[in-house]
Amino acid sequence: MSVPDYMQCAEDHQTLLVVVQPIGIVPEESFFRIYKRIAAVSQVNVRDSQRVLYIRYRHHYPPENNEWGDFQTHRKVVGLITITDCSSAKDWPQTFEKFHLQKEMYGSTLYDSRLFVFGLQGEIAEQPRTDVAFYPSYDECETVEKRIEDFIESLFIVLESKRLDRATDKSGDKIPLLCVPFEKKDFVGLDTDSRHYKKRCQGRMRKHVGDLCLQAGMLQDSLVHYHMAVELLRSVNDFLWLGAALEGLCSASVIYHYPGGTGGKVGSRRVQGGSLSAEAGNRHRPGALTSNGINADTSAEIGRAKNCLSPEDIIDKYKEAISYYGKYKNAGVIELEACVKAVRVLAIQKRSMEASEFLQNAVYINLRQLSEEEKIQRYSILSELYERIGFHRKSAFFKRIAAMQCAAPSIPEPGWRACYKLLLETLPGYSLSLDPKDFSKGTHRGWAAVQMRLLHELVYASRRMGNPALCVRHLSFLLQTMLDFLSDQEKKDVTQSLESYTAKCPGTMEFITLPDGLKLPPVPFTKLPIVRSVKLLNLPTSLRPHKMKSLLGQNVSTKSPFIYSPIIAHSRGEERNKKIDFQWVQGDVCEVQLMVYNPMPFELRVENMGLLTTGVEFESLPAALSLPAESGLYPVTLVGVPQTTGQITVNGYHTSVFGVFSDCLLDNLPGVKTNGCTVEVIPALPRLQISTSLPRSAHTLQPSSGDEISTNVSVQLYNGETQQLIIKLENIGTEPLEKLEVTAKTVNTKEKLYGDFLSWKLEDTLSQFPLKPGKIATFTVNIKVKLDFSCQENLLQDLSDDGISVSGLPLSSPFRQVVKPRVETKPINPQESSKVGDFSHVKTLEAILNFKYSGGPGHVEGYYRNLSLGLHVEVEPSVFFTRVSTLPATSTRQCHLLLDVFNSTEHELTISARNNEDLILHAGECQRMAIQVDKFNFESFPDSPTDGTQFANAKQLEEERQQAKGLEINSKLDICWKIPSLKREGEASVEGVLNQLVLEHLQLAPLQWDILVDGKLCDCDIVVNCKVGDPIPLEVKLTNWSKHSVGPFALTVTPYQDYQNGVHNYELQDAITFVGSNTFYIDSVKPTKDSVYFGALLFLYTGDFYLNIKFHEDNCSRELPLSWFCLPSVHIRAMEPMVQTKL
Repeated sequence: MSVPDYMQCAEDHQTLLVVVQPIGIVPEESFFRIYKRIAAVSQVNVRDSQRVLYIRYRHHYPPENNEWGDFQTHRKVVGLITITDCSSAKDWPQTFEKFHLQKEMYGSTLYDSRLFVFGLQGEIAEQPRTDVAFYPSYDECETVEKRIEDFIESLFIVLESKRLDRATDKSGDKIPLLCVPFEKKDFVGLDTDSRHYKKRCQGRMRKHVGDLCLQAGMLQDSLVHYHMAVELLRSVNDFLWLGAALEGLCSASVIYHYPGGTGGKVGSRRVQGGSLSAEAGNRHRPGALTSNGINADTSAEIGRAKNCLSPEDIIDKYKEAISYYGKYKNAGVIELEACVKAVRVLAIQKRSMEASEFLQNAVYINLRQLSEEEKIQRYSILSELYERIGFHRKSAFFKRIAAMQCAAPSIPEPGWRACYKLLLETLPGYSLSLDPKDFSKGTHRGWAAVQMRLLHELVYASRRMGNPALCVRHLSFLLQTMLDFLSDQEKKDVTQSLESYTAKCPGTMEFITLPDGLKLPPVPFTKLPIVRSVKLLNLPTSLRPHKMKSLLGQNVSTKSPFIYSPIIAHSRGEERNKKIDFQWVQGDVCEVQLMVYNPMPFELRVENMGLLTTGVEFESLPAALSLPAESGLYPVTLVGVPQTTGQITVNGYHTSVFGVFSDCLLDNLPGVKTNGCTVEVIPALPRLQISTSLPRSAHTLQPSSGDEISTNVSVQLYNGETQQLIIKLENIGTEPLEKLEVTAKTVNTKEKLYGDFLSWKLEDTLSQFPLKPGKIATFTVNIKVKLDFSCQENLLQDLSDDGISVSGLPLSSPFRQVVKPRVETKPINPQESSKVGDFSHVKTLEAILNFKYSGGPGHVEGYYRNLSLGLHVEVEPSVFFTRVSTLPATSTRQCHLLLDVFNSTEHELTISARNNEDLILHAGECQRMAIQVDKFNFESFPDSPTDGTQFANAKQLEEERQQAKGLEINSKLDICWKIPSLKREGEASVEGVLNQLVLEHLQLAPLQWDILVDGKLCDCDIVVNCKVGDPIPLEVKLTNWSKHSVGPFALTVTPYQDYQNGVHNYELQDAITFVGSNTFYIDSVKPTKDSVYFGALLFLYTGDFYLNIKFHEDNCSRELPLSWFCLPSVHIRAMEPMVQTKL
C-alpha cells in the first residue's frame, strides 16, 4: 500500500468502506450533489438489533490499497455505488457493461453494489431490479437515501455471515493464513503443519474476526478477539500482525472511551450497540467528560469492560504497535496512519508533548517517491495536527512548506493562488496579523526575521498571481510593522520595490477583499514619518477672537444649578483633556503643529500631507516636506480653513509616501502627546491690517500682559516735541468692519510723563465705517512727549552771589552770564558723579495702541478682535531747567520766575515765553530768563480725596495737587523752543521743576487786600495824586478766598516819608491828619465774601507820602500765616492846589 489516508482516525476501524464513482460522462456538480446525499447516510441502525453500522464513503480509492483488506478490514472496499447519466435506451447496454467492469476492479472484496441511473425512462426503467435504481433526473430522486439504507442492510447481512463463519471454531477445518501483499512470496515453501504456522494462522484469523466484530457493532466481542490475537501473535513473534492486533485493540478502546470521535468532525457518533452500548451512552453523555475528554470514573468502566484499555494504555499500545510497524519497510503507510490516529487521540487527551513525538516520528517515515500533490497534502495534514495539539508555530512551519510545494519548480503550472492561500493560513502561527493595529501597542510578538521572510514570500506570491495591489499592501505592511527590525540596506530595498509597484498601482486606504472573502485592512504609514506630538495652534495674536463679557461673568457656568457635582466635575475633566480653550474663526487659516522625525537612513519625501477632521466642513491645504536622514524632532505645520461654524475635531493626518496614501488617525498612534483635539469654530470676523507713516522698529515690545504686538514702529523726538502718526486701516478680510475702539497704554517706562502722550479723535475715522473688504480708512494719532525738564546741576551762580540786581533791568528782558564748566569735566569724586544727570542721555517711551474691532457674523455672536501697534519713542533732551527761583514784584499779585535754561542739543536753539522776547541758546549753553507772572489762586483745587480716590493717602493727594498747580502755571507761561536748523519745535514744561517753596511764592494769599485811594487801586508802583487840603477817601477791601471764616481783625494806618537813604520819618502829625480814626476794625468775613471799610486822609503839606498798614497782634491774626497779611504799598503824592486866575 503506497497511498496514505491522512484523514484516518481510530473510529474508522469500525466502518465499512463504500466507494461511490461515476460511470461515463456525469456532470461534476450533479455527481457531488448525489454524493453528498449518499454520504449523509453514514450510520444505520440494524433492523431487529441494537447494533449500529457505520459507513465510510470515498469517491476515489486506489485499488492497491484494497489488497490490504485482510490485514485491516476497514481498508477493504465492501460496497460500490456507481452513478451514471443515461438518456436513451440504446445506451443502456453499454452503461450496464461499464458497471460490471467497475465491479471487477473491486470484485474480490465487494459484498454488494448498486447502479443509480439518471435520465433513463421507459420500459427498461420500469423493470424491477435490486442492483439498479432509475431516476428521471437529478432533481427527482427522493428515494436515494432509502435505497442507500437498504444497500447498507444488505452489506450487514454479508458482513454478519462472514463474521459468523470465521468466528465459528471448526477444529477439523484448516485455518487459512491471511497475508499482506508483500508476504506472499515469503511464505512459499513453509511447513504448514508446524505448530508455529498454525498459531500464526490462528492469531491472524482472531485479529481478522475482531475487525469483523468491530465493523458489525459488537465492541465487546472485538476486544476479546483482539486480546486473544495479541497473545497468539506475540508467542510466534508475528510482529506486523501483532501491531495490527494492538492497533485494533486501541481503536476499540478509543471507540468505547470517546464516542464523540477523535477526527474532529462536527457532531458525535451514535453510541455503540451490543452489551456495552447502553452503559457507554449513559457514561458519555454531554457534561460527563473531564478535561481529558473521558469519564471520571474510568476504573469502574474498565471494571465492567475488563478487556478495554485505559486511556494511558491506549497510547502505550499505539507506541508498541508503531514500533512493530517500523520493522517493515513496506508498512510505512500503515505506520504513518497509526501515528496520525494516535495524535488525534492524544489531542483529545490534551497530551501535546507526547502527541508531538508521534508527529515527529511521522515526519521521518520514508514512503515511496511522493508526487507534489501528495507532499502538499502530507504537509497540510501535519500542519493541521500540530495546530490541534497547540503547536501553532510548528503548524505554521509545515503549512509554509506546503505553500512552497505548491510553487515547486518541478510543477509545470505552479499554483500561486494555492501557495498564497496557504501562506495566509500560516500567519497566526508566526504571531502575524494583517491588521497593523495589532502591532501598534505593546512589545513585538514573534520572531521578526521569520515574519519578514514570510511577508516577502506573500509579496512574491502576490506578484506571481498578477495582483500588484496585494504586493503594495503586503510591502506596506512589512515596512510599517517591521521597520525597527530592517537593516539600512533592507529599508532601501523595500522602499525601492514599493515605489516600483506603486508606480503601476498606488497604495490606497481601501479594504482589499480576497476571493475567499478575507478582507485585508489598509496600512497607514504612521512611522513614515513618526509623529511624537500634535498641537493645535492658536491663531496669531492679532487674529484671535475674544468674547465680549456677559453680565454673568466669564467664570460662571449656567449648565448646572449646583455649585459642585462630582459627576459634572469628572465629565468636565475629560472635556478639558480634549477640548481646547481657544477658538478658530471661520474662513481664517488655522494651524496644527506636528513634531515628526524620519527613521529612515535616507531623505524622506512626504507629499500631500494634510489634516483629517470631522464636525465642520474643513478645507485642508496639503503640504509637501522633505526630512533629512534620521532627523531629530522636526516641526511641521499643517494648515487648513474651516468653512462652517461649530465643533471641529482633528482626528489625524493624511500623507503620501512612496506612492502609498495613508490616513493616520491619532487614536492609532501610540505615545503621541496632544494638547487636545477639539476646538470651536466661531463665525467669520473681519481682518484689519495697519500701516503707518513711521518706519518699523527694530525694538519688539514685550508687554507685561503677554500679548503680542503685530507691528512695531519707532520715532525720534526731542523732549516737548509733538508729531502726528497717520495710521492706515485696511480691511483685508471678507467681512465688513463695523465697530472700532482704540485705547492706548504706556509700558516699560519709569519716566514721568506730563500731559497726554497720545491723543486722537476717533469720530473722523468712524465716519468712514462700515469699512468694506479691501477699503482703507485713516486714523491720526498725536504723539506728544513731555518728560521732566528739570536738572539738579547749578550751571549758573546762585542769585545771592551774582552781584547783579534784577530789579534794575526790564522785567521782560533776559540777562546773560558766563557759562561755568560742564559738571562732568570737574574733578569730583567718582562716587558722586553717578548722581549727576547726563544731558545727552536718550530716554525711551513705549506705548501700545490697541484696536478693538468687529463686524460680520462674528460681531452678531459677540466676538471681536484686538490688533496692537507698538510705538517706540526715543526722546532726546532739548532744554533743561537747571534752577528755578522767584523774586517778588512790585505788585503783591505778581512775582518774577527765574529759570536757568540749558540747551542740551547740538544745535542752536531759541526759547520763548508768553509776552517775552526770544532767547537764543547755543549748543551746550546755559542762560537765565526771567518771566513776570501773575500769582495763582490754588485754593480752588481739591484738598480732600474724591470718591474715586478715597483710598489715596495724603502723600498721593499732595502730589496730585502739586501736579495740578504745575499744569496751570505751565499753561500760563507757554514756554516754547525752536531749532531753526532742523525746523523742529516743541514745548518746555516747568511742571516737574517747581518745588514747594516756589509754588508758595507763586500762590495768591487766600486773603486778598485791596487799598483804594481816591477810588484808585494802589499797586505796582502806582502813585496817587491828590491836592493839599482836600480830604482823600481811603478804602480797605478784604476778600476771603479761604474755606473758613476769618476775622475779626484790627489794623492801623501809619503814614511816613522815605528819604531814599534808609531813613523813614513817621513824625507827620503836622503834615497829615485822619478824618476819623486811623484804625480799621474788620468783622468776621465768611468764605468767598468780602468786606469794605472806609476812611479819609487830609494832607496839609505837599510831598510824597507812604502808608504803612499794620495789623494788631491778637488771637485771630496769630492763627494765620504772615503771608496772608500782605498788603500793597500805597504811594500818595500831595500837590498844591491849582490857583485859578481870574481875568
